Amino acid sequence: IDSFNKFIDYGLQKIIDEQKIIETDIEDTYLKLGKIRVEHPVVKEADGAIEKLYPNEGRLRNLSYSGPLYLEMSVVKDGVESEAMEAKIGQLPIMIKSKICNLLGLSEAEKVRYGEDPLDPGGYFIIGGTERVVMTLEDLAPNKILVEYGERYGDSIEVAKVFSQKRGYRALVIVERGRKSLLEVSFPSISGRVYFITLMRSLGIVTDEDIVNAVSSDPEIVKFMLENLEEAEVETQEEAIEKIGARVAAGQAKEYQIKRANYVIDRYLFPHLGNDMRDRISKAHFLARMAESCFELALGKRSEDDKDHYANKRLKLAGDLMEDLFRVSFNRLARDIKYQLERANMRNRELNVATIVRADVLTDRLQHPLATGNWVGGRTGVSQLLDRNDYISTLSHLRRVISPLSRAQPHFEARDLHATQWGRLCPSETPEGPNCGLVKNFAEMVELSTGTEDIESMKKILYDLNVEKVVVKVPEPPAKVKEILFDEFGEEIVEEYEETPEAETKYKDDDFYDYSDMDDSGSMYSD
Repeated sequence: IDSFNKFIDYGLQKIIDEQKIIETDIEDTYLKLGKIRVEHPVVKEADGAIEKLYPNEGRLRNLSYSGPLYLEMSVVKDGVESEAMEAKIGQLPIMIKSKICNLLGLSEAEKVRYGEDPLDPGGYFIIGGTERVVMTLEDLAPNKILVEYGERYGDSIEVAKVFSQKRGYRALVIVERGRKSLLEVSFPSISGRVYFITLMRSLGIVTDEDIVNAVSSDPEIVKFMLENLEEAEVETQEEAIEKIGARVAAGQAKEYQIKRANYVIDRYLFPHLGNDMRDRISKAHFLARMAESCFELALGKRSEDDKDHYANKRLKLAGDLMEDLFRVSFNRLARDIKYQLERANMRNRELNVATIVRADVLTDRLQHPLATGNWVGGRTGVSQLLDRNDYISTLSHLRRVISPLSRAQPHFEARDLHATQWGRLCPSETPEGPNCGLVKNFAEMVELSTGTEDIESMKKILYDLNVEKVVVKVPEPPAKVKEILFDEFGEEIVEEYEETPEAETKYKDDDFYDYSDMDDSGSMYSD
């Protein structure tokens, strides 16, 4: 319930702010988005009257328990903004007992009067009269470096992986140390593997000394790095970008290759660190940290990461999953609004916000996954019919955790009880058969911690811990200097100043690790 309330308070507006405007193909015309708000669940009767809807009425009349969503929008045409209007964009399914549920604040006697069990825990949705519960999903922690041994051509190799995740997009970045200690990197939209040095130079760390310092000052690791530098294919940033361009757009014109290479580096390499040109230095330092992890594993200075350790897992609750769903649904609505705007313009109609929004587009997109369990990103079984056999089975169902692993494969390690599940997950409540160990339940006294929105207080804690800043020279724009602060929780704190007379580059101490673990926003699953 808390996670759904957080979604109502922050998540909805965050998704609108990500979009900000809806572009159109009409010249100098776009739609500006403002504040979004949700109202308490209501029902429109046959005679047009609007009444408050209570959960039990929804169950008995096969209605969906959902509240209307209103969004402020204004059309900007030729630089002139029309008056902001609030339009209904759809219905959002409301969780029972959440902050905008009509049962909130009622006494036990009043709940009984509305046909509700006073002891009912809430935490589920009512879609078309049926009670649906959104399961908690367990997944590997995003934006965190995990090292393991892999195999290539029969040889054992060291691999560092990161699931870089931002706004529902998830990119797997892999650094491998193969034969002759050569480091190679693979990431989405580039075929095969790229040399580590080539990628570092394309990100703006060019000189041999800077590259070695960025990775480590450990003499043994420096020796490995020198072997990599001897095999380097490029010497400058321009050459490195051309080399990557030849891979991402083979056979195209050189200008297009360079443009495409820049786009791929900014968009698909570590999206959680940003997708701007000025984020490249922080990406280079993060890549250097991955390389250091690979070498440390090879030298026996760190052990392989345990994927089943609960520190390397994150739980996605109903609020996070609804955020993913709303993001995809809202993008669909934005496309529909764009089409309606262009159609109205072609017919020389006045561009009026109230007439171009089709509310049923968003409503259907939000209710269908909840009704069927087929979530965005190809996940199935995310929403289930609430088990009402008895009170205990209802509580158990609301506290269930499902793993995204396929039940067709053995996955013995993943199914095993792990020591770190002590006090968090129940050791005995798991089904027999193919789901054994993949479907788990929360322990009786478990309390979930949620990510913080308060960046300022985190900054203060990090400064108190003497975390050093990395001051870097930024290629663009020239009048700014950017300070990047990495911490052991993975929050990256960025500050920009007007350029000082001499910007210097400081590198981290070699005994400082960054196992990055940033915000747990959206994710894509595959079975």
